[in-house]
Amino acid sequence: MLSRFAVRRRAASAETDAGFVETSGMAPADIRRVILNILERIAPDEDLSNLDDARPFREQMELDSMDFLDIVMELRKQYRVQIPEADYPQLGTMDSTVAYLMPLLKDVSA
Repeated sequence: MLSRFAVRRRAASAETDAGFVETSGMAPADIRRVILNILERIAPDEDLSNLDDARPFREQMELDSMDFLDIVMELRKQYRVQIPEADYPQLGTMDSTVAYLMPLLKDVSA
């Protein structure tokens, strides 16, 4: 049988563990912010304030294929994320990019 102190300590430990699980990794908003920062560096003249997360980047911005590769390379450089060329279509919109990167950045802190 556990003492009251041991029970409280276990409960506190479980809360800490639960809190760690919830806060580990990057949240979708954090990943969105990372992508916006990359886009701002690649296309500094673009107004990103009205970016529609569901519409393709190329419909909203003047991005060419080299700009797109710059995005991929920045992610690789900053977060060591390897994105195979076959997966590039999954990075067409902000929503799909965030969804694609969520599992890849699950161990990265914001």
